[in-house]
Amino acid sequence: MTKTALIEKLAEELGVSKRMAGELVNAFIETVMKGVKKEGEVRIQGFGTFKKSKRAARTGVNPQNPKEKIKIPAMNVVTFKAGSEFKALVK
Repeated sequence: MTKTALIEKLAEELGVSKRMAGELVNAFIETVMKGVKKEGEVRIQGFGTFKKSKRAARTGVNPQNPKEKIKIPAMNVVTFKAGSEFKALVK
């Protein structure tokens, strides 16, 4: 499902305009991103957890020249762990 399809479905479910649904989706996404950046974790009961994790530095391979090794620096990444209700629904 694309973001546009999600907005259309949300507008239909809530009986609001697509513009309002789009603003809701964008506000939700922005709030989650800011929450993970500031707090390090956003938990939504039954849905899942967005969490900031550290990835260690490592050595990789240059895709344009596979014989050449490159250093990939340490960085923060976002992980998502599905909640129990979400997992049960998907099963």
